[in-house]
Amino acid sequence: MSTEIQVQPNKMIVSSSPHMFDNTSIPKIMWTVVLALIPAVIFAIYHFGIPALQTLAAGSISAVVFEAVAQKVLRKPITIKDGSAFLCGLLMAMTLPPAVPLFVPIVGSFIAIVVAKHSMGGLGFNIFNPAHIGRAALMASWPVLMTTWTNVSTKVDTFTSATPLNILKQQGYDELIHLFGSQQQMYKSLFFGLRNGSIGETSVFLLLIGGLVLIYKKYVDWVVPVSMIGTVAVLTWIFGPHGLFTGDPLFHIMAGGLMIGAFFMATDMVTTPITRKGKVIFAVGCGLITVLIRLVGGYPEGVCYSILLMNSVTPLIDRFVQPVRYGRK
Repeated sequence: MSTEIQVQPNKMIVSSSPHMFDNTSIPKIMWTVVLALIPAVIFAIYHFGIPALQTLAAGSISAVVFEAVAQKVLRKPITIKDGSAFLCGLLMAMTLPPAVPLFVPIVGSFIAIVVAKHSMGGLGFNIFNPAHIGRAALMASWPVLMTTWTNVSTKVDTFTSATPLNILKQQGYDELIHLFGSQQQMYKSLFFGLRNGSIGETSVFLLLIGGLVLIYKKYVDWVVPVSMIGTVAVLTWIFGPHGLFTGDPLFHIMAGGLMIGAFFMATDMVTTPITRKGKVIFAVGCGLITVLIRLVGGYPEGVCYSILLMNSVTPLIDRFVQPVRYGRK
C-alpha cells in the first residue's frame, strides 16, 4: 500500500527571511502614489492655469529623461517604467511656484535624479529625499524666482502675491485675518485651496484624500503624518503670537507644504526609518524643526529643510531603535 503526500503551495517552506507572499511591487506603489496626487494636480492646474501645467510637465518629463540617460551612462537597466522618476519629478515640481521659468523645474529634476539619486547608487540607496534636494538646491540658486508668486484673488477681492505664511512672517497674524476677511473664511480658503502658494500645497482637502488612500493601501504608515502634523499643531498652539497658548494650530496645519510633506515626503520608504518607533521619532523631529523655522527662522516655511535634516539622522534613528534579536534580551 502506498501513501501519497500532497504539498500545498506556500506551506511548510523552509527558507531565510523575509517570509512574505505579496503582489506589491515598486511600479505598483509608485504609480499608486501618482494617482493619489492627481486630484491635487488637476486642481492646481485649474487654480493657477497653464503655467502650472507647464511646470508640472517640465519637472516630471525631464526627470524621466534624466533617469534614462543616467542609467544608460552607468550601464544599468533602464527602469523608467517603474514610475519612481516620474513621481520624483512631479513632487519636486509641486513644491515650486506655478509660474517659474521652465528651466527651473528641469534643473531641479536634474539635481534630484542625477545628483541626489543616481550619484548614491540609484533607487533604494539615496540618503536624502531627491525631490526635496532638488527644491533646496533651486531655493539656494534662484531665491527670487522661488519666492515670486502669482496674483491670486481672495474672497474679499483683495489681490495678493504673497502666501499666507509670508504674510504671517512679514505682517503678522492680525493682517492675515484682515486679508481673508475673517478667521472662518481663512480656514475655508486654506482647506479648499483658494489661496496662493506652491503648485501642490494649496488644496488641503485633496491632499488629505490622496494621503488617506495611501494609508488605506498600506503604502503609508499613518503614524508618520499624524506625528508630524500633531507636533506642528501642539507647538504652534503653545508658542502663539500673543504669548503662550495663543497660537492658531489649524492655520499652521493647513498653511504651507505641511500636508504634502507629511503624507508624500516624510513617508518615503527609502529615506525614513524602518521601525514604527523610529518613524515616530523621525516625524516628531520633522514637526519640531518645521515649527522652529516658521516661528524663529527668517524663512517662512520649514517643511523641506526639516525632512532633509531628519533624513540625515535616519541611520542613527534606525540604530537607536533597533529591535532585539529573537532569543536575546
